[in-house]
Amino acid sequence: MSIKAEEISALIKQQLQGYNNELDVEETGIVTYVGDGIARAHGLENALSSELLEFSNGVYGMAQNLETNDVGIMILGEDTGIREGDTVKRTGRIMEVPVGDDLVGRVVNSLGQPIDGKGSITAADHKPIEHKAPGIMARQSVFEPLQTGIKAIDSLVPIGRGQRELIIGDRKTGKTSIAIDTILNQKDQNMICIYVAIGQKESTVRSSVRTLEQYGAMDYTIVVNAGPSEPASLLYIAPYAGATMGEYFMNNGQHVLIVYDDLSKQADAYRELSLILRRPPGREAYPGDIFYTHSRLLERAAKLNDKLGGGSMTALPIVETRAGDVSAYIPTNVISITDGQIFLNADMFYSGVRPAVDAGTSVSRVGGDAQIKAMKKVAGTLRLDLASYKELESFAQFGSDLDAATQAKLNRGARTVEVLKQPLHSPLPVEKQVLILYCLTRKYLDKIQLDDIEQYQNDIFDFFDTHHADLLEEIAKTGKLPDTDKLDTAIDEFAKTFQPNKKDEEEAALGD
Repeated sequence: MSIKAEEISALIKQQLQGYNNELDVEETGIVTYVGDGIARAHGLENALSSELLEFSNGVYGMAQNLETNDVGIMILGEDTGIREGDTVKRTGRIMEVPVGDDLVGRVVNSLGQPIDGKGSITAADHKPIEHKAPGIMARQSVFEPLQTGIKAIDSLVPIGRGQRELIIGDRKTGKTSIAIDTILNQKDQNMICIYVAIGQKESTVRSSVRTLEQYGAMDYTIVVNAGPSEPASLLYIAPYAGATMGEYFMNNGQHVLIVYDDLSKQADAYRELSLILRRPPGREAYPGDIFYTHSRLLERAAKLNDKLGGGSMTALPIVETRAGDVSAYIPTNVISITDGQIFLNADMFYSGVRPAVDAGTSVSRVGGDAQIKAMKKVAGTLRLDLASYKELESFAQFGSDLDAATQAKLNRGARTVEVLKQPLHSPLPVEKQVLILYCLTRKYLDKIQLDDIEQYQNDIFDFFDTHHADLLEEIAKTGKLPDTDKLDTAIDEFAKTFQPNKKDEEEAALGD
């Protein structure tokens, strides 16, 4: 069989046309140490800080320490399949997570992977978990209220869209409950909520997700979970992943509420990683950049200016204290970064005052800018009433020896405390909060027994829903108090029909 010279020539030309002279070069290193969630690798001379690195078994890591001889790597997953001598290569990318509308209603891990068994997620895009916070000119002042539905917060420590308000208190004082109730109250408010659970027990997170599903809140909520059994690296990056997911919506002109529950556990995870990476320890063995860790996260919450779409991201970081000590390292750091704090008092909580918001220690630095005018009017004296009550409370046992003015202050304070109590998962619309606080400040409750105040509150809400819905609607739409004569007439009308429940008194009489 003869081969023609023309055929050979054509074949060579065809091969030359398809020839690619670009070399596929990958920078790889050798793992020299692995253990406790970190690895060290030699040979990655050009690795960048926070660059994503891939181990030979497919697990990813994030470059942390860029040292002379080797690179310290935070392993983003299980380290059991990695051995000394394995190869690790640069990817040229930094840590990213999926973002987009498809994440809403899902439970994901710190890498944005679904863990709720509802199938895969089609991401609109992938964004780096580290992103520079909006600058001064990109922001505008916080002025729109974010209603939590909790009377003690909306009246005393109002939160605005774009604010960072710390929730702080001892363990088991209702911090998570306040955050969950705030998410429940965002229904029909054009708000995307993100709940980041850091180091929370799996059963606790499951209970929170069940509550959100029960009240229809998962329709607008993303849950990011980094459980206590996961590597410390995933606990550390969880809040950054949540912030990135929130920024996608904020940059598209939407409003976002993000809860970090809690940053104490994230700080502990970062301390663990830093000590294993042999970074110099500082106060309480935390690394020197622990403040920057939280500040660069919380500064990402903002109210953007109108040119950038006017979107907002409101952050509710949670920090746990020990024995009410707010002067510990992490609490003082986060207090100095945020725009105020809601302090939950353990003594109040255990005495039955729930939510246990301590009005004396709690503050919102945005203040009245984040309150509707009606709430400003009715809540103006609440803080003073509570302060006077706390001051005089210790003398309450000598009630018979007190003058009329002091007795009146005690009575007003006791009723204020009673009105601010609220059952779990029962957020109130702002117009109903204004109504009951109006009754309190206009002395309509002065003649009501303390035990009957809860019933009075429930009955007046039902009465207004049925007979004076227009007044409630006016508060909700305009943000202002309706004509006070109309309001007083309606409350007087209700007072004539109000019948305290005598069942308990009858049972007591029968017992005697």
